[in-house]
Amino acid sequence: MPDTSAPPVRPVPPTPPVPLSALLAREDLGLRRIAGPSDPDTVIHWAHTSEMADPYPYLLGGELLLTAGVHIPEAAGSGTYFDDYVSRIVAAGGAALGFGLAPVHDTVPRALAEACDTYGLPLLEVPPQTTFSGVARAVWQLMAQARLAELRRVTEAQQSLAAAAARPDPVPAVLRQLAQRVGGRAVLYGPDGAELAEAGRMPWPNGTGTPTPTGQPPTEQHPAAPSATGQRPAARLPTGQTPAEPSATGQHPIGQHPAGQRPAAPSPAAPSPTGQSPTGQRPAGQAPVATAPAGQTPATQHPVAQPPVMQALAELARVVRPGDAQGPTPSSATDSVGGTHLAAYALGSGQGFVLGVAAPRRDPGDHTIASVAAVLLSLLTGEQQSGSGAARSAALVRLLLGAAPEDVAPLLGGERWIVVHARPAGDGPAPDAVSASALGAALGSVLVDAGGDVVRVLVSGEREPTAQPGWTCGVSAAVGPHEWAAADTQAARALARARATRAALVRHGERPALADLVPPADAEAHARALLAPIAATPTLTETLRTWLSLHGSWDRTAVALSVHRNTVRQRIARCATLLGADLDDADVRMELWFALREG
Repeated sequence: MPDTSAPPVRPVPPTPPVPLSALLAREDLGLRRIAGPSDPDTVIHWAHTSEMADPYPYLLGGELLLTAGVHIPEAAGSGTYFDDYVSRIVAAGGAALGFGLAPVHDTVPRALAEACDTYGLPLLEVPPQTTFSGVARAVWQLMAQARLAELRRVTEAQQSLAAAAARPDPVPAVLRQLAQRVGGRAVLYGPDGAELAEAGRMPWPNGTGTPTPTGQPPTEQHPAAPSATGQRPAARLPTGQTPAEPSATGQHPIGQHPAGQRPAAPSPAAPSPTGQSPTGQRPAGQAPVATAPAGQTPATQHPVAQPPVMQALAELARVVRPGDAQGPTPSSATDSVGGTHLAAYALGSGQGFVLGVAAPRRDPGDHTIASVAAVLLSLLTGEQQSGSGAARSAALVRLLLGAAPEDVAPLLGGERWIVVHARPAGDGPAPDAVSASALGAALGSVLVDAGGDVVRVLVSGEREPTAQPGWTCGVSAAVGPHEWAAADTQAARALARARATRAALVRHGERPALADLVPPADAEAHARALLAPIAATPTLTETLRTWLSLHGSWDRTAVALSVHRNTVRQRIARCATLLGADLDDADVRMELWFALREG
């Protein structure tokens, strides 16, 4: 028997798998399963005809091997011929065996059927009127249909993900759409490993973190060619590649076989040296094997309350996070825990964000769909470079060391600037770092401050901020760097008016007013004298300003200031008393408004 310790590695075409049950359902072929398991998840990747006594060196794995039995010796039934023959097919990763009747054999040898039962290889009887080329053509027809369905599914997923990225809440929307498309759960991890957002259902039936037993453990799968459930039979890696190295596609080949080795023939009594089950899959809750970068200790265990599968997904995310590794890291990694398929994708922003996906199965096209989601999330979480990071750092240092704003503004990319204040529309939650970054990207700026309930964005004056879905915005006038503080105040007042009037965006007025007819020094002096009684109480001044700007509306003023309407009434009454003015008089209101604008 030839030496097969290091068989040559051949590329596997990216063909979609075909369920064996679909081939058996073809009435024109008349195929009949007569031995071996009847697993509905059995798939084939192509049909191959061979009359070799040992087809092992010529198989890639996943084949429906067709034979007429020409190679079978006359005394085969009394020896170990059929056991050796079937075991070699199984060791090579063959998916099924088709035996053609006539002209050599009128019936399928009983010893061959017994061997297929022993080694778990489906055996099909091919009737005399069915040619092997007809079987091969049927396989390729089913593959073409599967490819078309896969392309349609991927295209629809891309469109829905792109639409989700344009929603007011783009990050949660993309995660929800991804989870729906893969039938599992999608999680966005931050640079520190914390879950920033998640969507979808638990990818196991009982929701406890452990998949419901099905009575038979899933078999270990091949990472290069998905089956009907999304995985493929175990096979070999490219020559010279070890399991710890990223593959050519950037994936971390967790749990794959060493280069040049094939899985041995099934042996129920043979335990795995890594603690895995004989099928090659870990029980739910067991930590991933050899997923941590070299020289790094395994990830700290998550709280017991966290489902084991999601804990394993968090640990897998560490594999692709740049900050957690010494040296290059793969762009993606995959693993399986208790029948649940896990995948992690490093987002291209380079900031340490990671997309994690857990699904009960891995269908063709899932990797492409998840990759599209990762690209969209990279755009939503990453910095949109309007200037180099070094220039922005230099500008910050110079400001801290006493440089004038107008001196550092060119480093930030402009001479005139607009300040935008924004809050989530309605009664939405306080903005987080991810949504604030997405807002900044939509406005074309990376200069974002997400502190408190308001997001502040400094935008180049060359841009014209527009209303953003899901946000209420206040926009200042375009000013020079020395007026940044005044523009910040303008944006805050514009945001208050926008919230009070329920407008998506309000801009600070730039239209010339009557105040322009009065010399600025005289106008300021008059304003100081008129407002002196309340000038020492900024709360009264701002309440009066807001109340006048909203035409004396108690409710709108209360909304704009985030206080109760009775509080507004009390403050306005206090202003009237201190100013000694009748605030119901239109002339008085106009004069006070003039003073407040100039003050």
